[in-house]
Amino acid sequence: MTPETGDDLLEQFLADPANSTLDLGTAAARVTKALGLQQSVVYLADLQQRHLIPLTDVTSTLPIDGSLAGWSYRTQSLRVEESETGAMIAWFPLLDGAERLGVLAVHTPALTAASLTRGRALAMLMAMMITSRRAYQDSFVRRTRTDRMQLPSEMLRAFLPPRTIGNARAVSTAVLEPAYEIGGDAFDHALTETTLHATVLDSLGHNLASGLTSAVSLAACRNARRCELDLPDLVNSVDSALATWLPEQFCTAVVAQLDLATGILRWSNCGHPAPLLIRDHRLIVDALEREPDPPLGLARLLSTRERRTHEVALQPGDRVLLYTDGVTEARTPDGELFGLQRFADYVIRATASGELAAETLRRLIHSILDGQASRLRDDATILMFEWQPPVTVT
Repeated sequence: MTPETGDDLLEQFLADPANSTLDLGTAAARVTKALGLQQSVVYLADLQQRHLIPLTDVTSTLPIDGSLAGWSYRTQSLRVEESETGAMIAWFPLLDGAERLGVLAVHTPALTAASLTRGRALAMLMAMMITSRRAYQDSFVRRTRTDRMQLPSEMLRAFLPPRTIGNARAVSTAVLEPAYEIGGDAFDHALTETTLHATVLDSLGHNLASGLTSAVSLAACRNARRCELDLPDLVNSVDSALATWLPEQFCTAVVAQLDLATGILRWSNCGHPAPLLIRDHRLIVDALEREPDPPLGLARLLSTRERRTHEVALQPGDRVLLYTDGVTEARTPDGELFGLQRFADYVIRATASGELAAETLRRLIHSILDGQASRLRDDATILMFEWQPPVTVT
């Protein structure tokens, strides 16, 4: 097949309205043929990012840790290996912006510049199709779950954004466990042209009411943000929403805004553990420690003063960690508290090695989970964002 023929077939596929309703497996097969490639297989990462699960039952599940496919997922880079039949397999990461979806295996008799280019094009197209359909096609959700999800978790998961977002100036990534039994923890992050917004919440209790409290708080936060309210007014909006709709519920939170151009970080601490600042591969002790205000929903009961907004200037490469106490109160295998220092040291070592932020949190939350002799004592949520403005050449 000539390059021109392959390009023409792809254009015809994309231009045909009937193809927009195809299931992803059929669409992938047709585009693979149109591009002149031998075969392709889409693998999706499971909810806890331990396995790569094929979209169709044509092959087996692969471990993210311990496979070349997993290496492609972990590093967001191309990996190549020879198959048992002597053909070549190229592993391409499937990315929705900064969010890792899974990997694409492209089988081809021989690797050429043309086949690699077309493989990348196929991976980009599959990622876009997955992103556009996973919100309403339960087949994606079922494929990426390995256990039954409890009702409070189901409700909260519906409100959560992608795990990772980013642009040329900042990246924000988060993890939340136990994946199928979360009760009151939640996170949110969003980007505008000028600002990264980040929030971590921890509602009292571990039941449906806790999840509802976090869900209402997230909705109020987003509503205020989309109305372009300033940070103090945004936090007040969440207070008002809880006081109006759930007057007996409250949650702790850190609500933060990062100016992408200047690196100015503003945040409000509502009864929550203080954020951590990692700079130049070391923890800057107490850099973001401030006296906290009352939890969201309790401001009118516990204080007569206005909520405070704090401000600090970040430096390029700084990483900020928001977390819930389920992280630091987890236990190591020998029974010790995981603690702040161990938490920070893990991130520092990963940063020094050049590891991607999303991969750092994936491995970190797994180390916490795997170290538990029993279940986590509390939900454990971590959100980390990094400011990395473009380098100006003079």
